[in-house]
Amino acid sequence: MEIKKEKDEELSKARHSLAHILAKALMQLYPETKLTIGPAIDDGFYYDIDLPHSITAEEYDKIEKKMKEIINKGEPFTRKVVSRDEALKLFAGNEYKTEIINELPKDEEVSLYYTGDDFYDLCRGPHVDSAKRLQNYGFKIHSVNGAYWRGDEKNKMLQRVYCYAFKTKKDLADHIAMLEEAKKRDNRKLGKELKLFMISPEGPGFPFYLPNGMIVRNLLIDYWRELHRQAGYKEIMTPIMLNRHLWEVSGHWDHYKENMYLSVIDDETYAIKPMNCPGGVLVYKSEPHSYKELPLRLGELGIVHRYEKSGELGGLLRVRSFTQDDAHIFMMPSQIKDEIKGVVALIDKVYKVFNLDYFVELSTRPENSMGSDEDWELATKGLKDALDELNLDYIINEGDGAFYGPKIDFHLKDSLGRTWQCGTIQLDFQLPQRFELEYVGEDGQKHRPIMIHRVIYGAIDRFIGILIENFAGAFPLWLAPEQVRVLSLTERNNDYAEKIKKELFDKGLRVESDLRNEKIGYKIREAFSMKVPYLIVVGDEEEKSNTISIRGRGNENKSGLNLADFIERLENEIKTKKNLV
Repeated sequence: MEIKKEKDEELSKARHSLAHILAKALMQLYPETKLTIGPAIDDGFYYDIDLPHSITAEEYDKIEKKMKEIINKGEPFTRKVVSRDEALKLFAGNEYKTEIINELPKDEEVSLYYTGDDFYDLCRGPHVDSAKRLQNYGFKIHSVNGAYWRGDEKNKMLQRVYCYAFKTKKDLADHIAMLEEAKKRDNRKLGKELKLFMISPEGPGFPFYLPNGMIVRNLLIDYWRELHRQAGYKEIMTPIMLNRHLWEVSGHWDHYKENMYLSVIDDETYAIKPMNCPGGVLVYKSEPHSYKELPLRLGELGIVHRYEKSGELGGLLRVRSFTQDDAHIFMMPSQIKDEIKGVVALIDKVYKVFNLDYFVELSTRPENSMGSDEDWELATKGLKDALDELNLDYIINEGDGAFYGPKIDFHLKDSLGRTWQCGTIQLDFQLPQRFELEYVGEDGQKHRPIMIHRVIYGAIDRFIGILIENFAGAFPLWLAPEQVRVLSLTERNNDYAEKIKKELFDKGLRVESDLRNEKIGYKIREAFSMKVPYLIVVGDEEEKSNTISIRGRGNENKSGLNLADFIERLENEIKTKKNLV
């Protein structure tokens, strides 16, 4: 069922108004300030200013106090329309506002908003009617960063004052607490502590997977491969670098060139692939096809490279090289709905394994697109009909589709309530046309197939980053790099500990032992700091009775257990992919 994408207009309006309050406070405290722009953003607002001195953290309280003084006066927000000449006079001496005014269409009115009688700013609005409306809101300056005017490094560096802003002080406190918890869960921090991956200065944005990280990565790949085998997919692999001509035909050269890494070989320009789809198309085109073969589902774990700005990189969550769990499905028009439903079911199955909730967006034709109106309408209807038939709630995201077709996006919600766009289903009429793909129909004539692009993890690397933060590094047993650690109580118990370890190892479990002459409390704390799900502790009593004692991550503490029974329990948890506390 389609549901409206609701934006909290009240909150957005309040944040915009608070940006003006901040601007007024800054002008009162620092009269030499030159204001530029101050929009509302997802968790608050910011204002870019030109100020001779750098604002420090010690000044935040002073600025916030001044903002509260202005708010408590309850001054009205009043809109006023002026002529271009009048606006230029009002903002004489502020080259930033002057630039904005001069860029406005000649016939466009210039809108100002007054806060009280003594402050005005260039703005279209809207705003709250009075500062009284802001008295119960929670807001806080959290950082001041450098920002080039209009994002152009050729322009002057300004100061960007960032503020959180929420409807209540409790909402603000909850948000700050969530951010503090997020810091503890940061994939970069835990990736280093748990020895999962590293990012070297020699390769910014290009992750190095360490042995522990490779275990997690390979387990996710193994799970993916088995699911797709069962779902009737065939796996392929396509080259990492392909000729410019291919990307011109596909349309990526015109729509994606700025994100591509290029190289010249034998006087020909090649591009390292930013996505796998043109290679999948060439595989389909390599031999003739009949309607009897369709749908043809081709899966690929393909390494792709995309240029991302250095400031946008963030551990595994934003990288320049990653593996996409792609699949391309070639089908007849009559198969569209069933294939989409099949992909949705597969995505749902995977996300439920990780106890990840999600919501769905249907993204429609963007301005920068290719193809006919008819094709876009047919493709959009195909996706919409499938979602409606599945009785899935979804939001229409106007204008956010791929350049070659509309798409369904799956947004995961993690344990902190944050959302991540991962899975996607894209319906494509364009590439089959551009590459002149064909199949022989039941009528003996040649027809054009329709193509689905889809991912589930999205990028395996990013998905691992999300899982690290979602589980705070404490992976479920089936994914844990080290599943069990055997600890000896004293050195005389080392042989028994090693015997236990071997039995676990022989059963295929990932097990290590700690036989150091250290206090058992120390060894337990160290093991749990590495997020090991289960510890086996053996001393004289366990050795004498041929039993084990266990410590579990969820404060489980049991003695006198039979090893065979414990192994059976572990095997069941792994098989069912149970999520531990």
